[in-house]
Amino acid sequence: MIAQGEFSAAYMENRKSNVFPGILGRVCDRPCEPACRRGRIEDKPVAICRLKRVAADHRDDITDQFPKAPDTSNGKRIALIGAGCASLTVANDLAPLGYEVSIFEALQTTGGLMRTNIPQFRLPPKVLDEEIGYILDMNVDLRLNHPIESLQDLLRENYDAVFVGTGAPRGKNLEIPGRYDSDRIHIGIDWLESVAFDHIKEIGRKVLIIGVGNTAMDCCRSALRMGAEDVKVMARKPRGFFKASEWELEDAEEENVEILVNHSPKEFVIEDGKLVGMKFDLMEYRLDEDGRIDRGTATGEKLIACDDVVLAIGQDNAFPWIERNIGIEFNDWDCPIVDETTMMCGRDGVFFGGDSAFGPKNIIWAVEHGHQAAISIHRYCQGVSITDRPPEGLNLASQKMGMHEWSFSNSYDGASRRLMPHVDLKDRFKEIDIEVELGFTAEQATQEVERCLNCDIQTVFTADLCIECDACIDVCPVKCLTITANGEEEELRSRLSAPAENHDQALYVSADLPHTARVMVKDEDLCVHCSLCAERCPTGAWDMQKSNILIPYAKDELADEQTLPAAGSGS
Repeated sequence: MIAQGEFSAAYMENRKSNVFPGILGRVCDRPCEPACRRGRIEDKPVAICRLKRVAADHRDDITDQFPKAPDTSNGKRIALIGAGCASLTVANDLAPLGYEVSIFEALQTTGGLMRTNIPQFRLPPKVLDEEIGYILDMNVDLRLNHPIESLQDLLRENYDAVFVGTGAPRGKNLEIPGRYDSDRIHIGIDWLESVAFDHIKEIGRKVLIIGVGNTAMDCCRSALRMGAEDVKVMARKPRGFFKASEWELEDAEEENVEILVNHSPKEFVIEDGKLVGMKFDLMEYRLDEDGRIDRGTATGEKLIACDDVVLAIGQDNAFPWIERNIGIEFNDWDCPIVDETTMMCGRDGVFFGGDSAFGPKNIIWAVEHGHQAAISIHRYCQGVSITDRPPEGLNLASQKMGMHEWSFSNSYDGASRRLMPHVDLKDRFKEIDIEVELGFTAEQATQEVERCLNCDIQTVFTADLCIECDACIDVCPVKCLTITANGEEEELRSRLSAPAENHDQALYVSADLPHTARVMVKDEDLCVHCSLCAERCPTGAWDMQKSNILIPYAKDELADEQTLPAAGSGS
């Protein structure tokens, strides 16, 4: 769709699963990209995340395409605690079904940690407001500046279900000498929130960021925009063990942030009541034969001067407002025990999602939690089992349009991954809200789309039609096909046209071929879905078929109910 300029259609298609295409097109952790098959033939996958932003940036007005809340309520009241991505997804799925959805948010605005912890130079408020607004416009009751101080009191208000989507709002502390002797030592997520709401305007010239996750990258880049001149990120372990995404590290280093490895915090140095530096143990590590790192050995000590320190070493859940005697169990880490499928805790009718359910992860996982919780809440409110989940489905349809013509672009494009254009370094620090990434133009997006190897197009083989002419094997440019005698997998892998060395990828082995009882073997790890096998095959044994994965949502549950016969009626 994107390559054909159908940006609005692409946006709406993506929004079925990802309700925030414009947001996640900028800040997603990209869990899909490591699975991209393009990464098997070169280092870089297709820029899937950035292409979703393209659809958001270039679409037309689509407000008339969103579902609307019905004129009449179904009589069920749902309370959502927190106005972050998980709660908003639940609202997105339930409001069009007639549920009376109320969101309780402690802050003066929506978005949760998307707004408070992701800097504006990465995620502009306008994008947040627009995509959140699409959901709130579904007749959602939003109550800002309304913290929930007692879950028990909320439950007494007789909501039919309650969803907790409050994130992991407590930053981890660093209990070492000097921690409480200066007010220039900040907790990372609290400091980012203060920056987001203009509660602080400046920071010292020399800043140390402790930790090397994505929050640390946001802190170090924000510090530069608050006036810092020398920003160092202090990592306790070597680079291969960083938690930050590689592209986040690259963006920070592009802005001349220095990342120091193997420095373990030891002490805050205070002189005359003023923070002047930090002491670090210099660490050496050993790896075992499985690549696991040991606890390390201190080999020396180093003092590094600083004016401010920002602690970005992780986040924890915080539920002081949930009473411990209302049927909700907590584990040893003070996190609620939540069913990973239904998202319900030990108390019936109370559901969790996002970071509040299983600890810090990322936005797209929180969205998925919201989808699954919405299904559960709908089933719970209808009085049916929430463990009986609606099944996923898969449709396959041939894409052949002529002898050598397909409904998809099947030519292999050897282009490298396109770099995201950025605002020049000399300009990006003038204001804290200058978005650094400019996004792809429509033409650049089309070029990046052509790198896609069409994972949604399956090579489908019908053994009964094969005459073993070897035409497909001769034409295959990557030698992913072999006709051979069957055998044990390990031995079979060694005698294919090209040895199948990636044991994480299963081989595709056909039924016995009709003439010789040999089998057709395909190594999907090598296939580039060029369709030449299907074009060359004289009998149509090979075909290229588009797979459409059918993922159920709460609205599909309603559609199923409306097709059932009424109680007492004939079938």
